Amino acid sequence: MTAIDGARGLVTGATGALGGLLARGLAARGARLALSGRDGNRLGALARELGAQAVPADLRDPGAPDAVVARAAERLGGFDVVLQAAGVVAFGPLAELADETLAELVEVNLLAPARLARAAIPRMAEGGVIVQISAIVADMPTAGMAAYSASKAGLSALDRALARELRPRGLRVLDVRPPHLDTGLERRPIAGTAPAMRAGRDPGEVVERIIAAIGDDAAREVDLDQRPAPAS
Repeated sequence: MTAIDGARGLVTGATGALGGLLARGLAARGARLALSGRDGNRLGALARELGAQAVPADLRDPGAPDAVVARAAERLGGFDVVLQAAGVVAFGPLAELADETLAELVEVNLLAPARLARAAIPRMAEGGVIVQISAIVADMPTAGMAAYSASKAGLSALDRALARELRPRGLRVLDVRPPHLDTGLERRPIAGTAPAMRAGRDPGEVVERIIAAIGDDAAREVDLDQRPAPAS
């Protein structure tokens, strides 16, 4: 079992709804955390609440993942858990998406997690776990979310291959593919407008599943198998 009590953890996207819940859940179970997010004020408040280290950063900057990992590892002395919860969403047909939107989706949802993992691997203790928040659209691409679906599918593909690479080193990769959650992400798109959707699922349920999977050495994915659906 991967012990959470006393584990050294890095959580990115900690100022988001899901990232904040995950940070609180890990801290409540005794993890020592470094937290990263774009909003320095909110990040500082959360870090003080949890007794964690604050490492503000904008992961759209290609150099930010390496810098976050280096600073967090210096403060914690390495990692047992690295949890990537930062992400952005965009809506609309692919033909209508600007280059800047496509680039940001790939930069934040795929390249930043890849860079974070690459930087963290040499600093992780045996038995450690890398947790990546993908989405159910990785398996069920959704019209009007083609670019977002592709960025999350790329992340899940990376996770599956990386898991094989890291198994001989005693490290796990946990690929999390939640359905539409009640986090408000759809109200903060970087482009477009969300279609009418059924109410999202309670993110607390997903948080409990993720934390349980972190502690389960056999776990490789968290898939709640529910496709985001338009309102009827």
